[in-house]
Amino acid sequence: MPLGRTYGVALVGLTGHVIEVEADIGQTLPAFVLLGLPDASLHEAKDRIRSAAQNSGIPLSRRKITVNLIPATLPKRGSSFDLAIVTAALRAAGDIRSPGGTVFIAELGLDGRLRPVRGVLPAVMAAVQAGHREVVVAAANADEARLVPGAHVNSYRTLSEVALALGADPSTLVLPAESDSAATTAQLPAEGADQENPAEAPDMADVAGQPDARLALEVAAAGAHHLLLTGPPGAGKTMLAERLPGLLPSLDDSAAMEVTAVHSLGGTAAQRSSLVRRPPFESPHHTASAVSIIGGGSGIPRPGAASRAHRGVLFLDEAPEYQRGVLDALRQPLENGRLVIQRAAGTAAYPARFQLVLAANPCPCGQASGKGIDCTCTPLKRRQYFSRISGPLLDRVDIQLSVPRVSLAEFSSGHRSESTHAVAARVQRARNRQQQRLAGFGCTTNAEVSGRVLRNELTLDRSATKDLDLALERGTLTARGYDRVLRLAWTLSDLQDGKRPDRDDVGRALAFRQNVNAA
Repeated sequence: MPLGRTYGVALVGLTGHVIEVEADIGQTLPAFVLLGLPDASLHEAKDRIRSAAQNSGIPLSRRKITVNLIPATLPKRGSSFDLAIVTAALRAAGDIRSPGGTVFIAELGLDGRLRPVRGVLPAVMAAVQAGHREVVVAAANADEARLVPGAHVNSYRTLSEVALALGADPSTLVLPAESDSAATTAQLPAEGADQENPAEAPDMADVAGQPDARLALEVAAAGAHHLLLTGPPGAGKTMLAERLPGLLPSLDDSAAMEVTAVHSLGGTAAQRSSLVRRPPFESPHHTASAVSIIGGGSGIPRPGAASRAHRGVLFLDEAPEYQRGVLDALRQPLENGRLVIQRAAGTAAYPARFQLVLAANPCPCGQASGKGIDCTCTPLKRRQYFSRISGPLLDRVDIQLSVPRVSLAEFSSGHRSESTHAVAARVQRARNRQQQRLAGFGCTTNAEVSGRVLRNELTLDRSATKDLDLALERGTLTARGYDRVLRLAWTLSDLQDGKRPDRDDVGRALAFRQNVNAA
């Protein structure tokens, strides 16, 4: 009997590895041996595969079946190899013709149905990049798989349909009443697809008063800067943060593929029919663990909220209530936009270039900055409460703003402020200026510009940075803070269509940076 060979994909984080699946049928007593570092869930595939094949009318050989997953040194996990393994075994028995270089990605039910799996988008991307354009997936994963340009996707409902397409004897197969198999070549959806209805998104016009906070939000959106809002309860901190995603431009093709791949791996196995075009918004509860926010879990680490917020917003409301270790774990992705999670079972790397938005009360009772309301907290309690946000983390937050209570005049005036649409238009113009200026430096927003580029390529006159230099000399600003103020000044200049930041821009940026500390 010939050696059966098919292909699957093993995902380690978002990195996919094409796996060669070999099957051999020996002349000994019945057995099913699975080699190549499979985990416990993959070992269970042996029984699923036998039942699925039997119930589809193409039972596996009663002799010894040996399946090898190459490379044998790479750990494999999950149920996505089911279809590749059974196809290799059927080919070894001569029940189907050789599938060539086709990659099979699907889980099998005991009745032979193909079930969807997580991570289909990054898996198909890895297959196409490795030169395997023919891909077979479950019907429920078909639309998601077709999002990958260049992939020729075949989708089926059952194992018997797959076997029929590969030349099995139709007289023995148990076929469903109707076949909805499909084969298409993937085309990238037009940019702008899968966008939220602007009418349903939170509108900036709903925010009463708070002109400084509105400006801070606009600046943060324009330059992709991190933001801290402190103030008493009811001042509008959460309301403002929830409106930040609406100000951000839609994701381009490259960013949309990255974001959709993360959500494909970290979300459910449900069908996804289009790319994620709107920046995501993640708002975990303050009781969330480090694993749920950073990523991890048993086996190969899975993405957390920080990675799911990639190219979008990670909002931590009541920030001092989070565990300090959880907050400090965000320092690495804030610097390099990437999370590398190491566990005993393996190392996974996930993109995590998000905008961090923190909201905090000034003290445990929340009334330290309230008007006409006495704070019941001692000075020591206030310091201890806010000190849960460490200095090194605060040093990475570009804009730090105190949000006062809304006055009665602002609240009852009935005047509607600028809408999200109007502010987003200015943000888009500022982003366009940044993309043109930074095209040669490998970045697209001011927040991504390195300190070397700021000081050597985008230098400002000493007269413009006089106040900034003085703050650094006095020790009220760190070297990292110096660079972040410069980035903020460039964004303020871009919003005003300026050629370069002047002293006023740098001064305003420095005030945004030191607002909380001065309060």
